Amino acid sequence: MPTVQVTDLKDGDFLLDVREDDEWQAGHAGGALHIPLSEFVARYGELTEAAPQDGRVHVICRSGGRSAQVTMYLVQQGVDAVNVDGGMQHWQAAGRPVVTDDGKPGFVL
Repeated sequence: MPTVQVTDLKDGDFLLDVREDDEWQAGHAGGALHIPLSEFVARYGELTEAAPQDGRVHVICRSGGRSAQVTMYLVQQGVDAVNVDGGMQHWQAAGRPVVTDDGKPGFVL
């Protein structure tokens, strides 16, 4: 499983958040693309439109389980994808900003 640590992510890295809507609304990484795992296959086209053609897709969820599933699927599709180890829990613990849709401080649900 290709994996990256939160601390290795740089500003501007493409981030795909596969948590469900209630988790996203509580707080997420600014600039992330949100496609819930439960809708991922149906909305796959949104990822192909948004993802950089020559860049890596960093997949994140709450703790790393759901994002691991999506990462494996993407790798099988030939996408350069990695799972963010520890997910949003590690993101928040590392002091990375967690925001709501209106830009206010959020939290990991």
